[in-house]
Amino acid sequence: MIFKDDQASIQAFLSDTSNLKTGKTPGVYFPESATEAAGLLRDASGSGKRFTIAGNGTGTTGGRVPEGDYVISTQNLRHIGEPVVLTENKAYITVEAGAVLAEIQRKTEASGWFYPPDPTESLCFIGSTIANNSSGARTFRYGPTRDHIMRILVALPMGDLLDIPRGRYLADKNGMFHLDLPLAGPLSFHRPGYQMPETSKHNAGYYSKENMDLIDLFIGSEGTLGLIVEADLKLIPLPRHVFSCLVYFTSIDDLFSFNAAAKTSAGGVNPRVLEFFDANSLDFLRKNYPDIPRNAAGAIFFEQETAPENEESDLQAWLDLMESCNALVDLSWIALDREEQRKLTAFRHALPLLVNDWLARQPESKISTDMAVPDRSFRELYDFYDHSCRKNSFTFIIFGHIGNAHVHLNILPRNREEFLRAKALYADFVAKALALGGTLSAEHGIGKLKSAYLAAMYGEQGIREMAAIKKRVDPFLVLNIGNLIPASYLVTEKP
Repeated sequence: MIFKDDQASIQAFLSDTSNLKTGKTPGVYFPESATEAAGLLRDASGSGKRFTIAGNGTGTTGGRVPEGDYVISTQNLRHIGEPVVLTENKAYITVEAGAVLAEIQRKTEASGWFYPPDPTESLCFIGSTIANNSSGARTFRYGPTRDHIMRILVALPMGDLLDIPRGRYLADKNGMFHLDLPLAGPLSFHRPGYQMPETSKHNAGYYSKENMDLIDLFIGSEGTLGLIVEADLKLIPLPRHVFSCLVYFTSIDDLFSFNAAAKTSAGGVNPRVLEFFDANSLDFLRKNYPDIPRNAAGAIFFEQETAPENEESDLQAWLDLMESCNALVDLSWIALDREEQRKLTAFRHALPLLVNDWLARQPESKISTDMAVPDRSFRELYDFYDHSCRKNSFTFIIFGHIGNAHVHLNILPRNREEFLRAKALYADFVAKALALGGTLSAEHGIGKLKSAYLAAMYGEQGIREMAAIKKRVDPFLVLNIGNLIPASYLVTEKP
């Protein structure tokens, strides 16, 4: 077991991409096996020592930022196994928590297999993506991380190692889970009683549904119930070919019509990705890409999987749809080969870099949203975002996963007064999304930055239900305190 407490080593674990600057820790542990990780928790349960789990620092909600607790880094749990073929169309690969997503994807694709989840930051650790039920652009077709996890091995807060294959531990007809653990002993708890939002992406609070699988409670629980040390990832055959396109529109109404038609596979199209850029986003990108049409009100990026023999007809279906929705067909960017797709991917990833460059010259940080709503309500939420920001004369951009009715609004304050107004407006955005049946967080999770808003989504009773589960599984409050569940609920709730 490696332990470091020198300032040079500690400094790297006091932040993530959330801009939260309050991190402090007496030291960092680097377990090199599942047994070592479980031993840390076992020894802490009676000593009062607490831990914050650290992935690779790519999170946006402050989840890995310690508030005085020790840190457990998963970076030395990085083994990636070999794909195990189950059928012609299904395989799996066993990986440790600190394996980097990009390395997993490279290894599986070299073997002719495909792990579909694609969070924007490919340098994230796989254990963190499972703990946060991460999603991304391909979630439109393939769903979030949860849909691709066959098994997890979890170090529980009392020191037990629990192997959870999908299908082994199911809630009974009364919604109860029952475990008998070597160290913690008999353990029973009730799944949360609240209803999940009717959104295609959701990552806010503990998962719950009738007859649910225990594995799904841990997936998305943000490390509050245990440390995921190993997982079996479900693989599918690697697509034979993919083409992509960036489509410009002069009318936002035409853009929304195109999106609605593409989502229903109108005309024979079959997207796996549908991404959105508003006019302000295109203005930022125009600095590096001057050929972006000046009259573009927005753009949609799409990808489709195909086979060489079907590519021509598939492309024609898209061209027909583009023309029917008045797209700027001649100015759109179609990528058929790997090199053009690489350039188009660079275009997509340039936006946050350009925004960060702009923010570096400003005195304040951005205010950003991660809400999603049911498809039927998406245009109303989008218009509310746009109108509110224009009314306040904010600098802002709206971009992201339009296929999942989930876009990111970034307000970019130019001074302290704008920052405070934008922060106050964020509460209005939360209220609007929830009133439309949406979720507080679609993909980034709650962490430390958004826990105060969670009661608005689930009510006081819902938070108490989550706290009750947390205190049954973690009675000594050893793990990730301050993340997801407001700490005040853990103090007042009895185990």
